Amino acid sequence: MTERPSADRSEPEGAEAYRVLARKYRPTTFGQLIGQDALVRTLTNAITSGRLAHGYMLTGVRGVGKTTTARLIARALNCIGADGKGGPTPEPCGVCVHCKAIAEDRHVDVLEMDAASRTGIDDIRELLDGVRYRPTSARYKIYIIDEVHMLSEKAFNALLKTLEEPPEHVKFIFATTEIRKVPVTVLSRCQRFDLRRIESGDLQKLFAGISKREGAVVDDGALALVARAADGSARDGLSILDQAISQAAGKQVSESAVRDMLGLADRALVFDLFESVMSGGVKKALDLLADQYAAGASPVVILQDLLELVHWMTRIKVAPEGAEDPALAETERTRGVAMAGKLSMPVLTRAWQMLLKGLSEARAAPMPLQAVEMVIVRMAYAAELPTPADAIKALENGAPATRPSISAPSSPPGGGARAVARGSVMSSVDYAPQTNVQPTAHAQTAPEFMPMPQTFGAVVDLFLEKREAGMATLLKHNVRLVRFENGLIEFNPDKNAPKDLAGQVGKLLTQWTGQRWVASVVNTAGQMTLHEQELEHAKADPLVKSILEAFPGATIAGVRRADEP
Repeated sequence: MTERPSADRSEPEGAEAYRVLARKYRPTTFGQLIGQDALVRTLTNAITSGRLAHGYMLTGVRGVGKTTTARLIARALNCIGADGKGGPTPEPCGVCVHCKAIAEDRHVDVLEMDAASRTGIDDIRELLDGVRYRPTSARYKIYIIDEVHMLSEKAFNALLKTLEEPPEHVKFIFATTEIRKVPVTVLSRCQRFDLRRIESGDLQKLFAGISKREGAVVDDGALALVARAADGSARDGLSILDQAISQAAGKQVSESAVRDMLGLADRALVFDLFESVMSGGVKKALDLLADQYAAGASPVVILQDLLELVHWMTRIKVAPEGAEDPALAETERTRGVAMAGKLSMPVLTRAWQMLLKGLSEARAAPMPLQAVEMVIVRMAYAAELPTPADAIKALENGAPATRPSISAPSSPPGGGARAVARGSVMSSVDYAPQTNVQPTAHAQTAPEFMPMPQTFGAVVDLFLEKREAGMATLLKHNVRLVRFENGLIEFNPDKNAPKDLAGQVGKLLTQWTGQRWVASVVNTAGQMTLHEQELEHAKADPLVKSILEAFPGATIAGVRRADEP
């Protein structure tokens, strides 16, 4: 009795091994490569004209076809045609012995190496030992090295000489996702091809065709979600599509099913959430967030959706013709355009910065949902703030600053929010009832302001008078004045001056004089410090000169006025 081979026992009898979609529908010709028109055109012309390089460098993000392209080049260079008499061709026949062997990864003259697992110099030496020998049966001996950036420095150095002057029968094809980690000495010896991310529309068409061939019914909305989640990678998208078809178990693959599978928030709910946040409706926004979380949406993904929405609205404001894109969903085309028209560019920019900072916090937080809730609360309160330009204009006109909004005003719990001018920049936010910060027309007493200083020295004296000795010392010893005008100070601080010195100076002068002061830092050299000027003036005094001459090597430690204690 003969025992069956062990390979047969790995599968049920009569069953065929299932191949995932990413492998089953891997391109077999250059024409099937989608989104890589420039690469296909260049390689086709080079092979047709016989201008074959000895080294190729393929770079791009994962899943765009680097390894597939390398194998296609190997087939194109070694194809002999169905009759066995053909030469290199951009359209391999797929039926000759070489095409079949390369497609099945069993050709002895096409050597494929994964540099991620074989990174050392010994691995490269072992590979290069066979370079001097002619191919066994093919036209060219081809070395395909995947993730070549993982090679060690010594391995790269061992490869250089052979790569620069290889035998005529040898071709090198490298693939990498980190082109910056490949030494320039290697790059200069190869023809470089950058494979582009595949457009979402092209991916959606590809997935629709494959779904049809697989006999699966997939909604257009579901295909759009898969293409969006693929992020330009055909392999990633096919893996997601494979999972979605398996989940449907022979039924129609719906958009909601794919959304639940990927943990995505409903697009309309993302608009609802953003509208609530920008209207200052904290409670409603938190309720919407909780509903989406309960439905299976990831908090981090929700923030990413909000970031994408803010980015899209910003682009619509600078390029309105983008709203006419027929690929846009109805929600974006109508509701999104209306929301973008009500929000100014500074407001969208502020929302972008807060979401971007919040995204990193949510990714690092032990409980992402709580981190996202805090981001929502911050944004809702910040929505109550006027833009810096509006706040400054309101302060100059003596009128309360109005806040931007995309709906009727809705104050967050705990009172409104108002920006307080800090020198020349709106740098601080105080959350307090409106009546506590906005002076009324019926104030009993007017604040007493100090006279406007006319020189930089007078500014230092004012700080001394206001018992800000530390600030006065910094201004006297650590800054070089560049420009001084009524309400404007520009200076160049040294490394010992605090970074917020300009803001503090502008804030205090504005507070003391009742007029707006702008203090800013510039890179111009500027004058000597006030302390240095005093020293120079002291050195010119005849009495001081005589003392210095009488005591060689003596220096002036400081200068004090007669009226100083």
